[in-house]
Amino acid sequence: MSDRHIVIGAGPVGTHVARILADRGSEVVVATRRGTTVESSSRPIESVALDASDADALSRVTEGAVALYNCANPSDYPTWEDVWPPIARSLRLAAERSGAVLAVVGCLYPYGPVSDGRMVEGMPDAATDHKGVLRARMWADLKRAHDAGTLRAVEVRASDYVGVGVGANGHVTRVLPGALQGKTAWVVDAKDQPHSFTDVLDEARALVAVADRPETWGRIWHAATNAPRTLEQAIIDTLASVGKPPVRVVTVPRVLTRGLGLVVPMVRELNELSYQRTSPYILDSTFSEKELGLTPSPWDEICRRTATV
Repeated sequence: MSDRHIVIGAGPVGTHVARILADRGSEVVVATRRGTTVESSSRPIESVALDASDADALSRVTEGAVALYNCANPSDYPTWEDVWPPIARSLRLAAERSGAVLAVVGCLYPYGPVSDGRMVEGMPDAATDHKGVLRARMWADLKRAHDAGTLRAVEVRASDYVGVGVGANGHVTRVLPGALQGKTAWVVDAKDQPHSFTDVLDEARALVAVADRPETWGRIWHAATNAPRTLEQAIIDTLASVGKPPVRVVTVPRVLTRGLGLVVPMVRELNELSYQRTSPYILDSTFSEKELGLTPSPWDEICRRTATV
């Protein structure tokens, strides 16, 4: 029986997925545009260079694989509508042709604004912003294909990432280089709302767990995630984990972000998703933890990993 696994993307989640699989003895191939190398202390991980939107190239690599992991993270945030659809179509085709289960790294965007801020497994996707609608449609397409029996798919959603390798893409890690030097941390929208932060390692563990278990396929799961903290507390906790004193955490004036959003595409995208930061934004992983037998990493441990910038 095949134990070949194909990981698309070598960002923080893809890297952790590849290492988890290699550590247990699986054959692992990491595919990125540049053929990025992922090191493992247990066994070699193969690297290949390919464009994930090239369905034929991806299908050739996936032939004979037991699982295909979508850990891609298009870096050009404002152009997701152009970048994601061809990648999603290519992944669907590769999964259909190979029979490999397609395990997808998901996010909370598809849920959209939630009245009490708490997101639970099984709730409907009700996004109204264009990014949330796009990600919801990507899962809906996979779900229809799964239910029709043309492929096998599963998705694991997580909240804003912390942990090793997140860098400028994370709300906590974005301000850490300066904060570690005692500088004021400037954050967008709010610093005092309850917010869930998911460790990239815990997302990877959940993704590998569902890919291995056929009874989990065809639905959404949540990565094991700790109780919410405010952004300010998450920053201070991370500093404290490596013996650094707290710093001032200051919210960028809303009038400034509105103005910048008129001319800076990235800020415009952040403004559209401001509901994620100005109200409670809580990922409830209770069901997934129980069913998958997973628990989130200890918060202090996550903070120490996060502080490695």
